[in-house]
Amino acid sequence: MPSRSPLDWLAWLGNLTRFAVRAVPSAAAAVIRPQWWLKPLFDITIGGLPLAAVTGVALGVVIWLHTRDVLARTGTGAVEYLPTFLSAAVLLELAPVGAGLIVAARTGASLGAELASMKVGEQLDALELLGVSALKRLIGPRILACILAVPVLHIAIAGIALASGFVAESVTGHTTLLKYDAAAMRELYLNDVLPAALKTLVFGLIVGVTGCYLGLTAGEGSEGVGRAATDSVVMCILFVLASDVLLVGLIKSLQSIGL
Repeated sequence: MPSRSPLDWLAWLGNLTRFAVRAVPSAAAAVIRPQWWLKPLFDITIGGLPLAAVTGVALGVVIWLHTRDVLARTGTGAVEYLPTFLSAAVLLELAPVGAGLIVAARTGASLGAELASMKVGEQLDALELLGVSALKRLIGPRILACILAVPVLHIAIAGIALASGFVAESVTGHTTLLKYDAAAMRELYLNDVLPAALKTLVFGLIVGVTGCYLGLTAGEGSEGVGRAATDSVVMCILFVLASDVLLVGLIKSLQSIGL
């Protein structure tokens, strides 16, 4: 990862983009070979589910605790919109970004360290000597697994957050499941929820490409492996947050012109 001048950053971003142009078709081609990407997908998804569960519970309960009293002070009947606010915050932003950050932190480090270790151990060179493309056999399937895993974790976080919000609200005795469900979906439409969910595909692509690239360009020795893991976490999180801002702006722009 560049750490000196702006030119270093531009050169690094250019190399990353060039790598992405080569890696994305390999990820698409890996779809027909599930034996290559099912295990990485399983590892990423199952490994991230505990964090997704904790994130979902925290989001549902914390938003409910912070928001309920404020709405109660706002006026009569305002508390009835609490499920609406909770579902909007979770489905439109917090669950997609939470899933992206979980994969960025956990899988980004794993990708960087794993591929850096294979590079240091000359396993990647051995594959090339055997006529096996590391890009097709290792990189593409891992990127595809990241792309598929983030939406799964997004769904898990959103479902757990809404369920924990219902449990927190039902403790007060002021709601039922049917009433809560109707309120949660009151002002949400498919053209709001679907674009927010599709952001997770981009987050997975970013994490997969960035983590793999940093692993492949790691320095020699154990220090290079450790730095690749650290840099992968930092850059994946940075790119996920930056892309979220850009994607939300793009979504709003498209919605404003009726697309």
